[in-house]
Amino acid sequence: MNAFQRNESKETLFTFISAGDDPPKGDFPVQKKSPKLCGSNYPLSIAFIVVNEFCERFSYYGMRAVLTLYFVSFFHWDENLSTSVYHAFSALCYFTPVIGAIMADSWMGKYKTIIYLSIVYVVGHLIKSVGAIPSLGNEVVHVVLSMTGLFLIALGTGGIKPCVSAFGGDQFEEEHTSERSKFFSVFYLSINAGSLISTFVTPVLRGDVKCFGEDCYALAFGVPAALMVLALGK
Repeated sequence: MNAFQRNESKETLFTFISAGDDPPKGDFPVQKKSPKLCGSNYPLSIAFIVVNEFCERFSYYGMRAVLTLYFVSFFHWDENLSTSVYHAFSALCYFTPVIGAIMADSWMGKYKTIIYLSIVYVVGHLIKSVGAIPSLGNEVVHVVLSMTGLFLIALGTGGIKPCVSAFGGDQFEEEHTSERSKFFSVFYLSINAGSLISTFVTPVLRGDVKCFGEDCYALAFGVPAALMVLALGK
């Protein structure tokens, strides 16, 4: 076969469709539009995203509001060690978004990253709550459970951070730019509302409710854990 014949054989692989022809059926599937919220242009899924973010922020800031007191009064650590561990945990929470971004962009996509790391998040909260039960084991057991729970919480909260807002924005169609802008306003309102409410509620649960004859850290950590379970269910 000469060069002209090779070029001719390649040209036969292409099919040209004129402007009046219909495209081949099956090659261009029609995308189904997502259900709308109350007949508006807002996708129904964004309601779940907003509620999810409120619960997640409540669980994170609610747990963090009593964390230093937990180290001082439950573990009897001095203030320097308690403050150091607290800031190490906070720093890890701001580092793990890099891991979440890599997982979402290079491996699983935003949706699966949110789901899987939310499960890690919930497990971390549950372990943290169990570690705050005084009658369960000795001090070493409490420390191991608490540090394991904090590590998983840091991985979960940081891992989903770069994904949730972007995933919410992806729910909108290109022509609905104003609705997308309003969604981000409501989204960040839910973040601040969850953070603010939890900062007041969680210390009340710790100080005003007694369990096992002392301050109820298990409840203070358990309520944020329950909110995170609710967020995952959403």
